[in-house]
Amino acid sequence: MDKALLVLADGTVFEGKNFGASGETIGEVVFNTSMTGYQEILTDPSYKGQIVTMTYSQMGNYGISPEDMESAGGPKTEGFVVKEYLDFPSNWRSKMPLGQYLKESSIVGIEGIDTRALTRHLRNNGAQMGIISSVDANPESLLEKVRRHPGMSAVDFVKEVTTKSNYKWEEKRWKWGSQQSAVNSQQSKVKRYSVVVYDFGIKFNILRNLVDSGFDVTVVPAQTPAEQVLSMDPDGIMLSNGPGDPQTVTYGIENAKKLFGKKPIFGICLGHQILGLAMGGNTYKLKFGHHGGNHPVMDISTGKVEITSQNHNYCVDFESLSGKVELTHKNLFDGSEEGMRHVELPVFSVQYHPEAGPGPNDSAYLFERFRKLIEGRN
Repeated sequence: MDKALLVLADGTVFEGKNFGASGETIGEVVFNTSMTGYQEILTDPSYKGQIVTMTYSQMGNYGISPEDMESAGGPKTEGFVVKEYLDFPSNWRSKMPLGQYLKESSIVGIEGIDTRALTRHLRNNGAQMGIISSVDANPESLLEKVRRHPGMSAVDFVKEVTTKSNYKWEEKRWKWGSQQSAVNSQQSKVKRYSVVVYDFGIKFNILRNLVDSGFDVTVVPAQTPAEQVLSMDPDGIMLSNGPGDPQTVTYGIENAKKLFGKKPIFGICLGHQILGLAMGGNTYKLKFGHHGGNHPVMDISTGKVEITSQNHNYCVDFESLSGKVELTHKNLFDGSEEGMRHVELPVFSVQYHPEAGPGPNDSAYLFERFRKLIEGRN
């Protein structure tokens, strides 16, 4: 393997070895605390514009499986950082090694650096732009390149990952053996409702959970006018997850304003932030974001603590929405607000990822809560 460098915008340099594609890539460097699920993380469109560091020490153990993709068209991350890459996967479902997958997808990776030191640096100093290069060994040159980048808030990454046209989704969650047929048989007796999903960078597992919860799903591009969605007369509307600064998604905010009071709405992650901005609130950026599959969140209505999957750098400022929403979920790591419900309208949202993929399934009940919200209006 060739030598590679990771240079952060504050001048910090990490030296390692290149794996995956050779070349150079720039993105916001963040860390993810999941022990497994690197394939789902790589293909999560919410990571567009970012270089992901995995805090767990070994990556590549189980290779790559086509069934575990969370979006079409390959990885969406700008780069990948690991402590130790294993090029000999042990998994009967694997079709290729992680390194080969990254190479074929033109994703630059770096291994062999102290990811614990990098994570501590990002926790202390905040997420920041960085560059990985296997073709330029001059740290000063790389630092100049990364400092010329305009930053995450200057780019609308949603336009780069959203679907180009409407499509129907019918696939359910993957289940082992006969369990799948049992679920199908039970679902055939349940009334199905229609839902239109705004694709701001949708993960497939959100769509799978919607189908499992009894929805007929239509996905539309992020810039679809609200009038067009309402003309489809769905029973409910979902605003999906996605990448970048929510304030750049002005068309999403304007469409959300027009949807209030017309149909029940469920927002996830970026969709949650867009709803907050559409209600007249503000968003703010976390120091180093929440990325991982082990974040404890309390459901205020039940007092139950669920372990959640998270991937966001921005949060809704609830003080700016005083009197308009109620807090429904709270992060027990740092106290940040993780969910809200409109005090009058059938609108609710969460900042985390109830669909997991990767991560625990503690929060999957929210899809059923969406269904019950729709049932109450029919």
